[in-house]
Amino acid sequence: MPGLIKVGHKGADHVAPGNTVESFEAALELGVDMIEFDVMPMTDGRLVLAHDVEDSTSRTPMTLDEALDHFAAEAYAGVELDVDLKIPGYEREVVEGLRERGLIERALISSTYPESLALVRELDADVRRGWSVPRATRDLTEHPLLKLPAYGVVMWWRAGLPHKAARALRGGDCEAMMVHHYLVSRELVRRIDDAGGLLYVWTVDDAARIERLEALGVHAVITNDPRLFTAERPG
Repeated sequence: MPGLIKVGHKGADHVAPGNTVESFEAALELGVDMIEFDVMPMTDGRLVLAHDVEDSTSRTPMTLDEALDHFAAEAYAGVELDVDLKIPGYEREVVEGLRERGLIERALISSTYPESLALVRELDADVRRGWSVPRATRDLTEHPLLKLPAYGVVMWWRAGLPHKAARALRGGDCEAMMVHHYLVSRELVRRIDDAGGLLYVWTVDDAARIERLEALGVHAVITNDPRLFTAERPG
């Protein structure tokens, strides 16, 4: 898939447990262009790689420093990083950690919180930023009772997102949009292209959908299973 930016979610979460060295090494071996990983604070103030509180307490997570040291190794020199901030409050530590290890140029910091992205820009104007939408902890379209209301919200978001994305990109609020695949439309792709931004689509674990998104013109796809990027297509 030349041209499509191949992003491993938490490394390669369907190959090895996400946000771990094993997962990052699997993603590297599978030829991703970028590795996404999640950063959140523990109650003791440590910054660790975890998607949520349950994830952080179900195992011993890597610290942010350990992860950045790992990514600073020569083996990862050709891989970009998507550092996803789960909540506001520790932007400075992340930016300084990237800067200290010479990782700023190949890093993108993403968040669902625009105020976090604004602070990142104040801390270092060279850091690329991605606004992640929507802000949701679970996919409510899979819930038997909430499915229909959730689809209504999805359609509302989908209709308004092209304008919001273009405004954010043109206003310098971010350089990329990180968008759930439910919200992707041809109009969104066009408006982001016109505004000079990049569109990253998450989290896509189906080879056929990856192919459709590529044909639509998205710039990047984030998946739990990077093997899908080289999966044989029917026909």
